[in-house]
This record gives sequence, C-alpha cells and structure tokens, in this order.
Amino acid sequence: MEVYVNGKDTVLDAGCETVGDLLSVSPWSGKRVLVELNGTAVRKEEYGLTRLSPGDRIELVHFVGGG
Repeated sequence: MEVYVNGKDTVLDAGCETVGDLLSVSPWSGKRVLVELNGTAVRKEEYGLTRLSPGDRIELVHFVGGG
C-alpha cells in the first residue's frame, strides 16, 4: 500500500494495516511519537484500531530529550 509518511511517498508491507503496525517497524519501533493521520491526531489507545488506506497522509513526530 502506498501512503505518505512525513511528506515522503512510502510503500508499506502487506501486513502493515494499522497505525500500530506502522509504529512497530524500524525506525519508529520503541519511540514515543505523536501521530497525525490525514490532519487528525490519533490517540495512542487507538493506534491498533486505526486502519491505514492507500494515499493516507501520516505525520510522525518523535520526542527528543535534552539538557
């Protein structure tokens, strides 16, 4: 399936059907991220239930600590 992740055309593997699936693959696995799907924020509790569709626009922002 073809989607846009952070503005880049991205082809997802066949098993990648939800936001949760997308976040389980590198480079996003294990990172704390904010997810926006087609302009709407997705709550963490909904990642596994939120299905992806061809042409979706996904913005992923990860948090970086510093000091």
